[in-house]
Amino acid sequence: MDIEDIRAEFATIQKRWLDALTGHRMAPPDAGFAQRLATLAGVLHDEALICQRAAAYGLAWSPRRTDAGPPYELRPNTGRRGPASLWQRFDNALAELNSAAAGTDLTTVGDAFRQLAEITTELAVAVEKEDHAAGAGNAVPGRRSA
Repeated sequence: MDIEDIRAEFATIQKRWLDALTGHRMAPPDAGFAQRLATLAGVLHDEALICQRAAAYGLAWSPRRTDAGPPYELRPNTGRRGPASLWQRFDNALAELNSAAAGTDLTTVGDAFRQLAEITTELAVAVEKEDHAAGAGNAVPGRRSA
């Protein structure tokens, strides 16, 4: 793999990241929430990997504005389902990613993507369990666990 392959893969993963975020922006509060979280976690994991590869080639992250915030269904106080403690960790990890993304260090950005991927995976599993316990397709929007 050469540097142009890394750049092409990075662009592809960035498109998947935007697509995953769009899926959360346009989503109703339904049983598909767990799957959207799992999809997002997979993209975050891929972002972490490509950042590591790109850093090994000496590339830098292009700083990004980070004041837009996450899509509505991922924001605090919107009735997001799942354990409040995991959502707090998600919010903290997202803040760390936003801070890292304002800089140029790909290793730091990659580490932040990895951390957010791990937490988002945990959330996807927890929401899926809650949804299953509530009955398939009968998830209660806004229901949270302690």
